[in-house]
Amino acid sequence: MRYSLKTKSNRDIFSSGMVDGFPIGLGYFAVAFSLGIAAKIAGLTPFQSTLASLLCNASAGEYAGFTVIAASAAYIEIAIITLIANARYLLMSCALSQKINPQMPFFHRFFIAFDITDELFAINISREGFLNPLYTYGAMLTSIPLWAAGTALGNIAGNMLPLRLVSAFSVALYGMFLAVIVPPARKSKVLTGLILICFAASWAATNIPYVSSLSDGTRTIILTIVLASAAAILFPQGDNKEANQQ
Repeated sequence: MRYSLKTKSNRDIFSSGMVDGFPIGLGYFAVAFSLGIAAKIAGLTPFQSTLASLLCNASAGEYAGFTVIAASAAYIEIAIITLIANARYLLMSCALSQKINPQMPFFHRFFIAFDITDELFAINISREGFLNPLYTYGAMLTSIPLWAAGTALGNIAGNMLPLRLVSAFSVALYGMFLAVIVPPARKSKVLTGLILICFAASWAATNIPYVSSLSDGTRTIILTIVLASAAAILFPQGDNKEANQQ
């Protein structure tokens, strides 16, 4: 059967992605200011900073990259540290692949995989049925430019803006996460319990000796594997046979 995106609601799906991606973009805009400052310290121009953020939407990965650039590290060192910092996205890609229609063309898979960030992964994985790439593209259209713009402005004048203003923008990310997890949690006591356990485990991991010394990305990978595996074993879910293009 040939894959097709010809549905009456494609425009609505794309618009929905743009709407959901906008608050993410506001949070990115604020977070990217600090990245812009780090890029300036590393010797990058506003254009170079903007290009870096357009090609890599990962705060930990970018910050690690700018840090080793500032240290005049070799290309291989930059590649390795960026890979380590962004390793958790491999897990997210595996999870999101379960939402992909088997007939979806490679180019759609490629562009979806290009921008699997924590926040975009959250809104994509919460969609019912198979993922419509137009939804992802809509979210990317409103979030990536704001990420890049924040980096550029941070490079130019980040130190000139009041800290309160930057912090106010970043609250949008927390609001987005709540909007993603609250509706499904209200429908399932099991999911509510798992979310609370995840919060508690994440807090504990930042305080337990040795584990707390690991990088944020490494702790995220460990917690994701352990908690997701335990949830899958204790509370198995049936296969999702729906093929809704949402």
